[in-house]
Amino acid sequence: MVIRTHTGAVAGIGAVEVSVEVSVTGGGLGLFLVGLPDNAVRESEQRIRSAFENSGFRMTARKCVVNLAPADLRKEGSGFDLPIAVAILAATEQVAADKLSDSAFVGELSLDGGVRGVRGVLPVAAEARAKGLRRIYVPRENAAEAAVVEGIETLAVSTLAEVAESLNGERIIEPEPCGMTVTDDGDAYAEDFADVKGQAFAKRALEIAAAGGHNVIMIGPPGAGKTMLARRMPTILPPMTAEEALETTKIHSVAGNLGACRGLMSQRPFRAPHHLASPVALIGGGQNPRPGEVSLAHNGVLFLDELPEFGRGVLEVLRQPLEDKRIAISRARYAVDYPANFTLIASMNPCPCGYYNHPDKECTCSSASVQRYMGRISGPLMDRIDLHVEIVPVSREEMSSERPAESSREIRRRVEAAREVQARRFAGAGIHTNTMMSASMLRRFCPLSAEARGLLDRAMARLGLSARAYDRIIKVARTIADLDGAEDIAAAHISEAINYRSLDREGWGR
Repeated sequence: MVIRTHTGAVAGIGAVEVSVEVSVTGGGLGLFLVGLPDNAVRESEQRIRSAFENSGFRMTARKCVVNLAPADLRKEGSGFDLPIAVAILAATEQVAADKLSDSAFVGELSLDGGVRGVRGVLPVAAEARAKGLRRIYVPRENAAEAAVVEGIETLAVSTLAEVAESLNGERIIEPEPCGMTVTDDGDAYAEDFADVKGQAFAKRALEIAAAGGHNVIMIGPPGAGKTMLARRMPTILPPMTAEEALETTKIHSVAGNLGACRGLMSQRPFRAPHHLASPVALIGGGQNPRPGEVSLAHNGVLFLDELPEFGRGVLEVLRQPLEDKRIAISRARYAVDYPANFTLIASMNPCPCGYYNHPDKECTCSSASVQRYMGRISGPLMDRIDLHVEIVPVSREEMSSERPAESSREIRRRVEAAREVQARRFAGAGIHTNTMMSASMLRRFCPLSAEARGLLDRAMARLGLSARAYDRIIKVARTIADLDGAEDIAAAHISEAINYRSLDREGWGR
């Protein structure tokens, strides 16, 4: 007789159904695990044997074959411990098998019979619901994230004995309440733009970036407030939709970043990797593929502080996700596709010493060293950054001023209004913000008057801008018009958008 239990294997940010088949027969001794398991799955035998012994169950003395189907899909991680153990218990008639056909199991076993949390429970629960299963047994540590999935009962367990008692009808485990709610009104953030004195130009640029999903680079001396501004960017972004929250939570579940008692993510992520991060850490992958920083920042902000200090190879891998909003990783053993729709906020000093263009301190760098420093960022990468913002230090008068600055809540209201305009504009088009517009959409949604086009053409000729920069100026101008509540793009909107291409200007750094 063959006993089957259901579980799942993580694939990208989704999951694939895996059936655990157990057959106990004569003709040999021991447990034989097949179905392309990795080392962590192979080691489950010893964990299961010890868990059985310490939980009062017996391991069969006959030949036990465990197959993880489909057999051509590589199985990775320790989350298969619980479904394998339950299948063996059912095959040896220690637990009833009548509930196995509509139940899924996921979890790692400890030697004393406890059930430990694993990564990727949320996509496994979503796949179980899609396959029509009624319930899923998960570690208590993962209960909050699994309960996000509606339409399937989430049963949180702490020990293998609890699972057995539930299957035998000896214990009633109440399903976890569904946590599919998004409640982010902006008040949960510790930071606020009201804390930032001065910097009106930079605040305006970040407001435009938040309204249209544009990428920003801030250039200024040390201590000018670049990091302070960047960390407040999530506070002015609109709340996540239920779909965005679910997708973001899936990514962090697969990466193992969701702690105990944490369900659906309601705040937009803010990721700030160190400049020594490797390309794999940034884009994802590895021997056992996991999402990288660009995917962990999906639907949020990726902040790269001191951009020129990142390795050239690390920066160049950003080009695909910045353009496509996804990252495709192909290796000999696997190919995965992760979403990466983030807003890039980068900061940098203007030169090696940091005081080029400083109003008070003298720069000690030569023109050549400034150019070499700026040359660490390639032209194609810079073209993908819409807004170039020069940050100047706040004066003593502004620092000591008691006049209250505009709060994040006030800025956020304008951003939300502009996003609503874009939602109506792009309804049914599969995009959400101005920065995602294609060339054909630019012609449709961004017609320019003769005055505006003439102004842009003159700027292109004088600054020597690329075709990609041309399109990005129009996209930024479209966002500025949306913030103004204007139907058409005016010359003033184009003029303001051109002002945010400071690094393209001739003579900068010379």
